[in-house]
Amino acid sequence: MSRPGRGREGAVVAAAFVICLLGGTVRVEDALTAPPLAAYLLALVSAAVLPARHRRPLAVLAATTAAGLAAQPLGLVLSPLVIAPALVAAYACTLHVPGERRAAGAVTLAGVALLAGSVPLAGDLSWQDASRIGSVPAAPLVAGLVGHAARTRRAYLAAVEERARRAEESRELEARRRVAEERVRIARELHDLVAHQITLANAQATVAAHFVDSRPEQTRVSLRELVETTGQALDELRATVGLLRQTGDTDTGVTEGPAPGLARLPDLLESFRRAGLEVTLREEGRARPLPPGVDLTAYRIVQEALTNVTKHASGRGTRVGLDWGGGRLTVTVTDDGGAPTGPPALSDRPPGYGLLGLRERATAVGGDLTAGPREEGGFLLTAHLPVPPVRDTATAEEGRTGHANDGTEGTA
Repeated sequence: MSRPGRGREGAVVAAAFVICLLGGTVRVEDALTAPPLAAYLLALVSAAVLPARHRRPLAVLAATTAAGLAAQPLGLVLSPLVIAPALVAAYACTLHVPGERRAAGAVTLAGVALLAGSVPLAGDLSWQDASRIGSVPAAPLVAGLVGHAARTRRAYLAAVEERARRAEESRELEARRRVAEERVRIARELHDLVAHQITLANAQATVAAHFVDSRPEQTRVSLRELVETTGQALDELRATVGLLRQTGDTDTGVTEGPAPGLARLPDLLESFRRAGLEVTLREEGRARPLPPGVDLTAYRIVQEALTNVTKHASGRGTRVGLDWGGGRLTVTVTDDGGAPTGPPALSDRPPGYGLLGLRERATAVGGDLTAGPREEGGFLLTAHLPVPPVRDTATAEEGRTGHANDGTEGTA
């Protein structure tokens, strides 16, 4: 027990001893005299067992109640003052005894015993005796009710603290989960933005190095394309880092352009063709506008798949397919395989996280993605992405047309 706890315990025991001793000064005729030896003995015995009330509440309640019942045989008046230690024990009993019914039964039993012991042993029953008979058993019951209220309040405070602790843990876990998701998202974005440009730059540099002596004009073209590619990579990296540095409404001077989508697919394919990749596009079905997330995912899937073909395959006969049938968009990227023709910088790199990131992207928008080698050779990547119903698409197109007409009429 800590030093403040020991001081508080000593104060309670001392107060119970003094009150019990003062109760021994009361006589039947309401006169006050010096406490006799019996009063000292009763107060000492009752107060001596109180320090054990936290560990043995029922035993201490029984001991203090028995000491109170010995008041009349010792020539003392049984009053609420004499049983002060029993009141402290009743309060502790309702606090520490497991089970509220058990604690209430013990306190009630102590009250009944004191009621029986408060009846005068001799003489007629006066109004003063009747008042004592009523107050003596009521006192431990009141102490028990106070203890029950304290117990309920402690339980309530403990429950509030537990809920607060769990809520804090939940907030911490949620914060950690969001941080982990954000880290994965940032890593995926940086991979998709940078890996494509670096792969193209590597391929263009390889072409320039191969033709530096035999075809100087082709070398200059490759070097110009290399400069453009690296410049685009720097611009995209700068824009991405600038967006990540934005906090709240703080303006960093970086403007976010529109996210890439299938509308930029021809430019993407042309960039790979300039790097030496033979790629064709086949589209089936009626194209429909896509939500921004699905549109970006479709673009990134084609971009990463062609980047992997450039790094890990020969690049002969690569085909990109877009199938709008079946209420969904099916994106396929197929290559014929063959030994890699690129330099070690492209061919011998260990596999990265590109396919994992694409699966995460497809799952995030409600689609799925599979990738693996084909039986006839080469590699096939297939992604199924959700497409809005035709009615939603028509509504969106009408809304855009209406806004365009409103703008034209306002200009006129």
